[in-house]
Amino acid sequence: MEYFWISHSTMSLPARQTRVLLTDKEGGQLPPEEALDEAVPEYRAPGKKSLLEIQQLDPDDESLVKYKRALLGPVPPAMDPSLPNVQVTRLTLISEQAPGPIVMDLTGELAALKNQVFVLKEGVDYKVKITFKVNKEIVSGLKCLHHTYRHGLRVDKAVYMVGSYGPSAQEYEFVTPVEEAPRGALVRGAYVVTSFFTDDDRTAHMSWEWGLHVCQDWER
Repeated sequence: MEYFWISHSTMSLPARQTRVLLTDKEGGQLPPEEALDEAVPEYRAPGKKSLLEIQQLDPDDESLVKYKRALLGPVPPAMDPSLPNVQVTRLTLISEQAPGPIVMDLTGELAALKNQVFVLKEGVDYKVKITFKVNKEIVSGLKCLHHTYRHGLRVDKAVYMVGSYGPSAQEYEFVTPVEEAPRGALVRGAYVVTSFFTDDDRTAHMSWEWGLHVCQDWER
């Protein structure tokens, strides 16, 4: 049996703050482009330069060259052009109350996740670790969004502000603040979660759908 989490906040909130599911008056599952627009609906990102362009700016300014090298690292080797710029490899639940490793593997066929049900025990404290790679260009304002539905109606929206990152051969990790899973008879049951990774340019780096079941224990 797989088991995972549900987040109940439009933004990260202080540790141990209790939240409950609230019915979305709009109802219905949003198409991906509308869901991404909700992250920062009025924001327009400035024009971008490639990593190579940034590295080559002001080559005679020694202090600036050192600063860019420290900030961005060396110019990365040529990458496979077929690779996406951002690859999210897994989401991991970190909880002292969990019985074992709790990992959602995102390196395989994402459509297969629709047929898996991840179980969350009500009332537990947890953090979520997001593991990802940036392959070719700087990504600005990376965000993780979760839209949660029950009986076809959206009941929760969560946005995690992950940050800005440059290309690296190593994976990055981002850990959310401690949260508390909801509890009580009203929140137990089956949900469908649509997850997205986007950025300030509203690039849809990854999206997938998965099943969640809130239970009294780690097993249904």
